[in-house]
Formats: sequence, structure tokens, C-alpha cells
Amino acid sequence: MAETAAALRTVAHNVRAARTRAGLSLEELSRRAQVSKGALVGLEKAQGNPNLATLVRLADTLGISVSALMQGPPEGRVRVVAADAVAPLWTGERGSEARLMLTTSGPAPVEVWRWRLEPGEEYPSHPHQAGVVETVSVTSGRMTLVVDGAEHTVEAGQTATFDGDTSHTYRGAGTGTCHLIMTVHLPPGPASAG
Repeated sequence: MAETAAALRTVAHNVRAARTRAGLSLEELSRRAQVSKGALVGLEKAQGNPNLATLVRLADTLGISVSALMQGPPEGRVRVVAADAVAPLWTGERGSEARLMLTTSGPAPVEVWRWRLEPGEEYPSHPHQAGVVETVSVTSGRMTLVVDGAEHTVEAGQTATFDGDTSHTYRGAGTGTCHLIMTVHLPPGPASAG
């Protein structure tokens, strides 16, 4: 419980700092990100439990990565992150999950995610800001990647990439669990280095 409270305080601080840097009022960020003002006020007070879709909309609106909203100050030149040290940002009813492992620093950061998709379970994603490119590499099992309504089967050993500024869905396919590594390449910009 203490880890969750600390993580929520970090998110609260980072959202408030990014909003201030962007010169946005609570009302304007609420409108642009399509997040209720009440939820945003609660989040900035380290209250509530924001879901992945909310964090993605806030990050996209603020021009930063999701993990920039979630991580504290850097801890050194090399950062090693174990999968079990990172809480899932999304969990499905059948046991699927998505964990944001880390985000690289620099002017065009890359988020590294670990996903587990159970057969038939899916995660529909909102379109991201222009310039975002996603890559999925299936390490075991099979998934269906739906981009702009078109379905693509991606199997173990295969990698797919697409522009993330359109609707897209990740769905477990076949009879077994699908494991994949996803990278989200964020466009360079002055706010993304935060």
C-alpha cells in the first residue's frame, strides 16, 4: 500500500509540474485531455486511482511519455528494471496485463512495455499524438493487432510496427498466452525531455 501511495504522489507531482510547464490551467488540461476536472484535481492531490487510458491522454496532451508521469528522479547511468518490480498499468479480466518497464531519456524518448495477452482478451487504445510510432515484438504465442480496423496476426518471433496516431487494439489470439515487448517511440519535442 505504501508503494502505491508513493507512486500516486509521484504522478501527482509530475502531472502538476508538466501542466505548469505547459502553461495550462486545470480547466484547459481537462478539456484537451478529455479528463474530468474533478478527476484531474484529485490526481494532482494524489487521490484516486487513474487508469491507463487517463494517463495516456494526459501524457499525450502534455507532450510527454506515460512513464515521465510515473517516474521519480534518475538513479544513475544504468537502470535495470525487473518485471516483478513494476506494477501493471492495465490488467484484464482474464489475467492479461501491461507493464511500463521504463522510458529512455533524451529529446525523443522510447517507452518499453511488457504485455501478457490471454486468448480473446483485448486492449483497445486511443490514438496517440502525431509522430508516435509503436512496435510490437511477440516473444511467445500469437496476437491480433488491429490498426485502423484492419487485423494483422503477429506470431512468436515476428515484429510489427505502425503509426500510433490512429485507433489500435491488441488482442490475444490462439489457444495460449501471448507475451510481447512493445516500444512506443515518442516524437522529439521540447516537453518530451521531461
